[in-house]
Amino acid sequence: MDLTSSVGNKLVQGDELGYDRAKEVKEFDETKAGVKGLVDSGVTKVPRFLIHPPESLPNPMLSPATTHFQVPVIDIQGFEQSCRRMEIVDQIRKASETWGFFQMINHGVPLSAMDKMLEAVQQFHEQPKEEKIKWYSRDLKQPVKYYSNMNLLVSKEASWRDSISFDFKYGPLNLVALPLACRESVSEYWKHMIELSKTLKELLSEALGLSTDYLANIECMKPELFLCHYYPACPEPDLTLGTKKHSDPSSLTILLQDNIGGLQVLHQDNWVNVPPVHGALVVNIGDLLQLITNDKFRSVEHRVPAGRIGPRISAACFLNPSPARKLGPIKEFLSDSNPPIYRETHISEYAAHYTSKEGNSALSHFKLL
Repeated sequence: MDLTSSVGNKLVQGDELGYDRAKEVKEFDETKAGVKGLVDSGVTKVPRFLIHPPESLPNPMLSPATTHFQVPVIDIQGFEQSCRRMEIVDQIRKASETWGFFQMINHGVPLSAMDKMLEAVQQFHEQPKEEKIKWYSRDLKQPVKYYSNMNLLVSKEASWRDSISFDFKYGPLNLVALPLACRESVSEYWKHMIELSKTLKELLSEALGLSTDYLANIECMKPELFLCHYYPACPEPDLTLGTKKHSDPSSLTILLQDNIGGLQVLHQDNWVNVPPVHGALVVNIGDLLQLITNDKFRSVEHRVPAGRIGPRISAACFLNPSPARKLGPIKEFLSDSNPPIYRETHISEYAAHYTSKEGNSALSHFKLL
């Protein structure tokens, strides 16, 4: 019996023989095979360290509100034309104020680059374990790393997913620094994310009633982190989550999801599915954009339930402020009748509080009394 299979069986037996979370998490982590390794070993039960409390799981009696609500889909084709641009900007403003989410089509990223990116993520995670473990790491300073749950060792409940991340904080990554399985796809897709982020900065600036180059000038939305998730099919999806409820500690997130879908957004106290649209990208406002817009734009909670069908693949580009940039409500928005809601901070301070809250928004910590 291989190590992954042995650990999988121990984890399941632990539910019956007594539970030592630290020990079982350590055994799981040392396999470096991730959740997919558990599935490959043939487990039919979700290990206890992956089980979430009932109150945090989707209620099987309540289906997501897909009939009453629909996440806005915005076609940005022709945004260079003044008349069309006004219409697009207005749609983005409304979506950012009321939903914090929208799907975007005709955005200029080639369909071939998107499809190849999803295929490459799947190929990386489904290659032999011996190849994957070369990239296994929990070192935050490592620019490319594969892991299962970055906060595995401290989180109360782990999520049913494995990930590979690429950190572009300090500039482009050399091709040879990328795994062969996804080298070309990541390099090409990231170039498109850089260009698309420029367009979004312009459109969001105008949606805020500011000059076109405002958000670019204050260096608050730089593409820095690329996070690719692999969610294997789950034998007991009603006991765990692919990604638990959270908001994003970024300024903006651009998400590519496959045709399986699963992303859900909290809107008016209802969980709403974000149905896959081939060729679409999902855009959501992050906590830091809510902070600097003084609550004009909303960062909302979202999640991914586990599923019996899989694997589900997603790839998220996170746009963040410059580390040196002081973040506070945009002064153009402030007045006696609209005072600042938040104190100034830096992304490092915000990230530290966000981490301590295990993915829950830390915005309340920065609110002025």
